Amino acid sequence: MEKLLENIIESNRRYTVQGELASYIPELTKANKDALGIFITTLNGEEFYAGDNEIKFTIQSISKIISLIIAIMDNGKDYVFSKVGMEPTKDSFNSIIDLELNDLNKPLNPMINAGAIATVSMIRGKDKDEVFSRILEFTKKLCGNEDLKVNESVYISEKKTGSRNRALAYFMKSTSIIEKDVEEVLDVYFKQCSIEVTSKDLSKIALVFANEGVSPWSEERIMPKEVTRIIKTIMTTCGMYDASGEFAVNIGLPSKSGVGGGILAVAPGKMGIGIVGPALDEKGNSIAGVEVLKDLSHELELSIF
Repeated sequence: MEKLLENIIESNRRYTVQGELASYIPELTKANKDALGIFITTLNGEEFYAGDNEIKFTIQSISKIISLIIAIMDNGKDYVFSKVGMEPTKDSFNSIIDLELNDLNKPLNPMINAGAIATVSMIRGKDKDEVFSRILEFTKKLCGNEDLKVNESVYISEKKTGSRNRALAYFMKSTSIIEKDVEEVLDVYFKQCSIEVTSKDLSKIALVFANEGVSPWSEERIMPKEVTRIIKTIMTTCGMYDASGEFAVNIGLPSKSGVGGGILAVAPGKMGIGIVGPALDEKGNSIAGVEVLKDLSHELELSIF
């Protein structure tokens, strides 16, 4: 397996030069554009890795699946999806037109920025600090890593340059999708996106989904089986932004990407996969990371379809 992973990583490094770093968050341009790594954790506890798997990066939009889990567990799926839709989008993850002109009168899904911000607003807590603390602690539990923390430089950079996210949030406040204070909701959102992880952390989060919501290392049920099913479905249809359909055809794994270069992928009943590759394609997905997953899925016949 490790030889296979090494070959896949090296054969796909050439794609990194075709991608770009997420320059609209200035701090992310400090990443190594040529980095590419993978970490796999299997249900029987085996670990396999290759490439630049040890580098740290911010979780970014992969955090959207975590806040969605908590929001559903807090409020039930019916309430959450009364505020946020379940439909894929053909527009970019930060589209304003997509929010205002769709027929649902709410964000199309929880994986685009508007939907994720609305989801964060539904998490219970007496103030923004308690809400974020719940997100961080839940993330630590999902990946079995008590050392996770926020990258303060990225958090500040996101907060300073988050004008479009503010536009989305204030629009949703005007339509009563968001009921809390907008700036407090956004502060939590920027912080959750700035949690620093490794590809190993992502693989272990994915492994919990592969095991129907039960942590294989502690045997603790972290989320209900139904919530696991909902999240995997949303990842399959919406997790790779407006490239989700093509990704499902070519790779066929419930996955979520982030503009920090991470991709989390679930092989149900088999393994959790974490990938890092900061160079992004035009959709905001790791350009080489997607190719790595494509090769891995084909070699191991992982597609759920």
